[in-house]
Amino acid sequence: MPSETFAPAYLKTYEKGLFPDLAHKAHHMLKACAVCPRKCGVDRTRDELGFCGAGYLPEVSSQSPHFGEESPLVGQHGSGTIFLTHCNLGCLYCQNYSISHSGDGVKISVQQLADVMVGLQRRGCHNINFVSPTHFVPQILKALPRAIEMGLNVPLVYNTGGYDSVKTLRLLDGVFDIYMPDFKYSLGKISQEYSHAPDYPAIAKKALKEMFRQVGDLRIDEKGLALRGLLVRHLVLPNGLAGTKDIMRFLAEKISKNTYVNIMDQYQPCGNIPLDSPLRRTISSEEYSQAIAIAKKEGITRLDKKERLRLVWF
Repeated sequence: MPSETFAPAYLKTYEKGLFPDLAHKAHHMLKACAVCPRKCGVDRTRDELGFCGAGYLPEVSSQSPHFGEESPLVGQHGSGTIFLTHCNLGCLYCQNYSISHSGDGVKISVQQLADVMVGLQRRGCHNINFVSPTHFVPQILKALPRAIEMGLNVPLVYNTGGYDSVKTLRLLDGVFDIYMPDFKYSLGKISQEYSHAPDYPAIAKKALKEMFRQVGDLRIDEKGLALRGLLVRHLVLPNGLAGTKDIMRFLAEKISKNTYVNIMDQYQPCGNIPLDSPLRRTISSEEYSQAIAIAKKEGITRLDKKERLRLVWF
């Protein structure tokens, strides 16, 4: 549970009566879908499907306390993860390929989504962690008031691939306390080849700036639990394909040198990777060590402690 002196931002937003307007604006974006940067223009209120494959109702693949997230999220009782089905990125190597690409999950009502949030809190989870929430922002905004009325009072985590619209993110100002975006690539030609998003680097930079504007650097309480702020994930890819140096420099110079960063070493060849792709192998110990050294050289030193627990694959 959060610190006794901490109150999630969404409680004040609820007290001000702002949720109906936020939910209305977000719902309107579904009619000619512009929730994410792809702006597919389909009418999701009629279950028309765009790039991500999501229709009108929220879809959930799984929900449970999760102990594999960053240490400030996990604590003693875990992060309350809600894995939302589908994704607005098309990463060939996604470790959750069956969820993001194949659509494994179950459609639920908005009320049921609220019930899931509160249920995870009752199980002792320190936060509610929406995994891949971008395409379901309108549904989350509609469910939240119901969850609040049932007693929801833990921080909300926006766990995203980083391909988010600033217009949509602005609807979440005063709603999410913790933003946890990926910053996957620094080059558009790489993001196009592996995630079908040539504008990913530019979009991610704008999104991270907006997230930081809303919540600032990550604040952690006396128990080591995250309360509010920005936490950035960066997955190291083989052959330097992620562009670690440019990403760390951006974070240090354009966001904050105090940015909390998880440089991740767990890349595995998953999903639908071509046989001749450089992504057909895991990263080496040397590649991971180089990524850590690069981050520190660029001024990013607030790294997730799981760095020390790295597993080496042979």
